[in-house]
Amino acid sequence: MRTTLTLDDDLADALKQRAKLLDVPFKQVVNEALRRGLAPDSPEDRPVFRVRTFRSGFRSGVDPMKLNQLNDQLEVEDFLEEQRKLIEEHRE
Repeated sequence: MRTTLTLDDDLADALKQRAKLLDVPFKQVVNEALRRGLAPDSPEDRPVFRVRTFRSGFRSGVDPMKLNQLNDQLEVEDFLEEQRKLIEEHRE
């Protein structure tokens, strides 16, 4: 298929250099670059992702992102206990 394509100067220069380096037609370099760019990533191309585990000092089941919520709950329980004591003292 014949088509007109407008390329940025730096991109056109890089494609021309690659064509000259590989001693292949400009058209072939453009087609290969487009194919690579449009192809889905293959698993071999992606870096391997590994999760490193470590001891955090928290028991299993404790979510460190919810520690403020746990602190608030403990403060409420302490407040309620103090209020119960005051009510009992007031009754006596």
